[in-house]
Amino acid sequence: MIRYILTFIFTLFIGGSFAQQKAGSEAAELTRVLFIFDGSNSMNAQWQSSSKIKIAKSLMRETLDSLKGFDNVELALRMYGHQYKIYPGQQNCEDTKLEVPFGAGDENIEKIKTRIRSLTPQGTTPIARSLEYSANDFPECSNCRNVIVLITDGIEACDEDPCAVARALRSKGIILKPFVIGIGIDPTKLLSLKCIGKYYDATSEATFKSALKVVVSEALNNTTVQVNLNKESGKPTETDVPMVFYNRKTQVALYNFMHTLDNWQNPDTLSIDPLNIYRLEVFTIPHLVKDSIRFKPGVHNIVELDAGQGELTVHVNGSGGKFPGMKVLIKNPQTNEIIHVQHMNSSTKLLIGEYNLEILTLPRLKFDGTKINQSKRTTIEIRQPGNLNILYPTTGYGCIYLLEGDRQEWVCPLEAKELMEQFVLQPGKYKLVYRSDRSRRAAYTVEKDFRISSGQITDLNLLHP
Repeated sequence: MIRYILTFIFTLFIGGSFAQQKAGSEAAELTRVLFIFDGSNSMNAQWQSSSKIKIAKSLMRETLDSLKGFDNVELALRMYGHQYKIYPGQQNCEDTKLEVPFGAGDENIEKIKTRIRSLTPQGTTPIARSLEYSANDFPECSNCRNVIVLITDGIEACDEDPCAVARALRSKGIILKPFVIGIGIDPTKLLSLKCIGKYYDATSEATFKSALKVVVSEALNNTTVQVNLNKESGKPTETDVPMVFYNRKTQVALYNFMHTLDNWQNPDTLSIDPLNIYRLEVFTIPHLVKDSIRFKPGVHNIVELDAGQGELTVHVNGSGGKFPGMKVLIKNPQTNEIIHVQHMNSSTKLLIGEYNLEILTLPRLKFDGTKINQSKRTTIEIRQPGNLNILYPTTGYGCIYLLEGDRQEWVCPLEAKELMEQFVLQPGKYKLVYRSDRSRRAAYTVEKDFRISSGQITDLNLLHP
């Protein structure tokens, strides 16, 4: 028996549209949530700051408390692996029991909390049989949404097939939508659960808690959303960017997500209240916005955006160091608006298309019409700059020009407020023009031609013009 995962399986049985609110709101149907809680021996193992069972109990108590005060919600508790000890070569695969039947109100929540508090893990992990028996835990109801949340740290231990149980339930008209949360394991080891689970990696207590909130949220609201960030080919496999759903009327941010692909490279499913009209902003570079989004209650909604991306790399030839003052301005070629500022010797993902680049060297370098292609890297390489040290006889005024053939292009002013000044310049031929602030005639202007070489220091002494 493999014993190193923590799995939450959220199973949505037959149900129609539902937008659950706190007490006092109207709900069209009754939502019934059955928690199936792992009481097997492996739950005693150490994980993070404590044992798995202590952490699971604590988070269950928090979750149950958060469900207090909801109208049209009933809860129940089934446990397994808690009645019979497991011995080498011996396990009781019938060790599963409905401990607290369905009931409404805070009183039933307290019963479930009390039973979980008294649990001592000791047995095996009959997941398939617990799922099979749980179908009978729900009394007859003509207007109910029936949800199962299975909490376990192991996969099937009784040589039975949870996938077969899932197929059998589907053949009876029962629809399964599970979630699987593993504690920092290789996702390929969960392939046996692919038929019944979406994988979440609970690498810490914080992600464990966050995942449980997602499961419970979907239990109370069966409107789901999938955001497809499509590549140029139309495949929705762009990901790992922030996105925000705003209330379109108030512009208040209601949902913050990092876009994610699940374990099988599909866009993750989100649980979102269908009562609002939304504006979605996806923080690619540049940003993508989709306005006036309405979600249909009770179904799975898909939002499509063209978000094909490539990579821009800008670096200094022969240097892996940082150049904190050397930024790259990425501009819209139509408006010349600055879209993004990139650091030198770094890479940035951009939406496919053309951009104008301006590198804040001295002199500035421009690369207009730089093309970004789908899933490709565009590399801009510039020469390593050199250093210029200037010694002045007195403070004064002046500037530096770039010399290119017969052309003379202004580069920057001289500060010349101290007797020594330093510049970082791109390789090339330059002219320095300087006049002492003690001189009152333009004829005393000093000119000095000099050359800057990559990675070299050039000293310019004006003490002896």
